[in-house]
Amino acid sequence: MVRDPGPGYPLHALGSLQSSFRTTSVSGQPSGAPSKMFLLTGTKGAPGTTNERRTIYQKIREYDLLDKKKTVTALKAGEDRAILLGLTMILFSAMMYFVLGVTVMRSYSDSVWTEETTCTVLNSTVVAEVNCTYSCGSDCRRASRYPCLQVFVSINASGRVARLSHNEETQETSSECFYVPECRRDQAAVQAIVANVSERLTMRRQVPCHHDPGGGQEVVLLTRLYGRGNVMRSLLWPSCTLLGGALIILLVKLTQYLSALCEQISKVKR
Repeated sequence: MVRDPGPGYPLHALGSLQSSFRTTSVSGQPSGAPSKMFLLTGTKGAPGTTNERRTIYQKIREYDLLDKKKTVTALKAGEDRAILLGLTMILFSAMMYFVLGVTVMRSYSDSVWTEETTCTVLNSTVVAEVNCTYSCGSDCRRASRYPCLQVFVSINASGRVARLSHNEETQETSSECFYVPECRRDQAAVQAIVANVSERLTMRRQVPCHHDPGGGQEVVLLTRLYGRGNVMRSLLWPSCTLLGGALIILLVKLTQYLSALCEQISKVKR
């Protein structure tokens, strides 16, 4: 229904208003507008495109998670191997310490020739020939002889005269001879070796020696097989192995701690 505009309203304006109202009421749209009209409230893609994008994102996410899982698994296996290596090194060093304690350390602690001094060679002579056996093949042993070189020295620290022996093994093998050469078939070669040793001792005159400070041993040693220096050198390798194994385990544990700390920090930032 159109209201009467009243007598004061112009007639030409009334005609234009009625014509415009009819056009709008018939089509429901303004005159001159297209027959269809879309109201765009936002940009929306097709459903298929959205699903494809979600699928690609999920695949990428799954690949990232899988790669991360593989990396974590590989790191965990490497850490386990490193810890196992460190424990093996520590166990090996402990076994070496046990073996050295039974052999070297025991001989060092039982030795009475603990004090080192200087001795003066008094005489060096061959007193007898000692029988020995040498190997001539598998299940073959033959007899031979070597000269027994006897050396007497004077201990400069005390002035006491004592017999000189090469080392602990020589003292255990032959308590009367200074040097026990390798038993050979050629006795002339063995005699030449012993004569050369005797000549060197006579020419030097002053030689280092190790004696018993308590005076219980009548024999002094030229060198010690189980001295302090030899013991320290024998303990060097097991000590390095022990420190290496402990360092490997310490580094692995430090890496695990730092990794866990970084993960906690990243979670807090998220």
